Amino acid sequence: MNAFDSIIRLASLPWVVMGCMLVPLALIAWRTKSFPTIRMVVVAIPTVVLSFLVIFDASWIPALLALDALLVLAMAIDFCTLPKTSDKRGRLDALRTIPRVTSINAPTTCEVTLLNRTGKTYRGSLRDDLPDFFAATPADHKLFLPPMAKVTFRRSVTAKRRGAFTFTRLDLEVYSLLGLWRRMLMLPLASTVDIYPDMRQLAEYGLLARTDRLSLIGVRRTRRVGQDSDFERLRDYTPDDNYRHVDWRTTARRNKLTVRQFQSDQSQRVMFLLDCGRMMTNERKGLSLLDHSLNAALMLSYVALKQGDAVGMLCFADGIQAYIPPQGGKNQLNRLLQAGFNQFPQMVESRYDQAFLYLSNHCRRRSLVVLMTSVIDEVNAGQVVDYLGNLVGRHLPLGVLLRDRQMYSPLDQANSGPQGLYRAAVAAEILTWRDQVIRDLRHRGSLVLDVFPEEMTAPLVNEYLRIKAGHLL
Repeated sequence: MNAFDSIIRLASLPWVVMGCMLVPLALIAWRTKSFPTIRMVVVAIPTVVLSFLVIFDASWIPALLALDALLVLAMAIDFCTLPKTSDKRGRLDALRTIPRVTSINAPTTCEVTLLNRTGKTYRGSLRDDLPDFFAATPADHKLFLPPMAKVTFRRSVTAKRRGAFTFTRLDLEVYSLLGLWRRMLMLPLASTVDIYPDMRQLAEYGLLARTDRLSLIGVRRTRRVGQDSDFERLRDYTPDDNYRHVDWRTTARRNKLTVRQFQSDQSQRVMFLLDCGRMMTNERKGLSLLDHSLNAALMLSYVALKQGDAVGMLCFADGIQAYIPPQGGKNQLNRLLQAGFNQFPQMVESRYDQAFLYLSNHCRRRSLVVLMTSVIDEVNAGQVVDYLGNLVGRHLPLGVLLRDRQMYSPLDQANSGPQGLYRAAVAAEILTWRDQVIRDLRHRGSLVLDVFPEEMTAPLVNEYLRIKAGHLL
């Protein structure tokens, strides 16, 4: 063997020795979900430099072997200082505290408590599991947990979508004593949160109703047809009141115009039919058409329950999704929330036949049936016209048809060139067909509301009040 071959053999020996020492350690680290850190890379730089020097001068081999042995020993000892989820002295316990029910877009405080019953110190970071459609501030926390200690972390979570969500685990990134290793730990920790629609509009309605300022949200005072017989209370006169209701004796005593308010018809029924099929998958202002419909239905339910009426709801898609029988009382709104908060639009064809058959079998008393849907083709439009028309006589049908702003916007751009003109012509044809569908519904005896989804709440409440004032039920 010549001198050149001897140099190559000696130069390759340190790499072989270092590889034989590191490969088993790397396999152990991989199986235990432990990985080197940047600090380990920095510490290993001198060995890399010496390895290059050995190629040119074999006298550096003893120093390189000694440095490699020292580095591997330090790595092995430091690896043993990595904490685990449990050991012989105890375990690491976790507890998450979060409200069981909250509202969409409402910041909610979430607390995570760690109790260290082990004999090791946990250093690193903690990240709580976050379901889809959630945002958290802060996203993670710095972790320092001594042995036999407890620490609590707080953050604010906000849900961007209603429904039932589950937090499943805690993710911990912990470091060894010298910081050469990091280990990923996962603590199973399940918590279920129900995200309800935003109920602030109900509180706003209640406040404005008490202060007689409902006109601020678009709710109009409706003049009653005829007179109700049951006296309810005395109140101040407003320009819309009938002068026949003025209580002149009380007016003279108070020196202020006072009218008698009569109790409207109560114990009537309102039944919502929510279409959860493909017609309701479009979105407007970040909410699907079904979200807008559910919000408006809850608002009208609140108003109707305050009026003493019974309210029910039926959700359907390619089958019956949920059914709440019409009832009155304070708890009925909670039942409607429970039934509707976890309903989402599906890419399936809605079965109107099943929905109206189920309605006829379970709701025999005359009711105001409010169908919330969207018509975009002749097939579903024909079903809506037929089934709502068949209700006339037994019930009072009200079809709430949601508009699509993308169909109306091309009409304002007809002068933007040939493309704008063609789009406006197509939009005009579609809207003419839609207008004919509405005419057919009214011709069959159904009431119709043709509204944009984000503006439907006030018109829906006004229509209900008009029906009550006209004694149409």
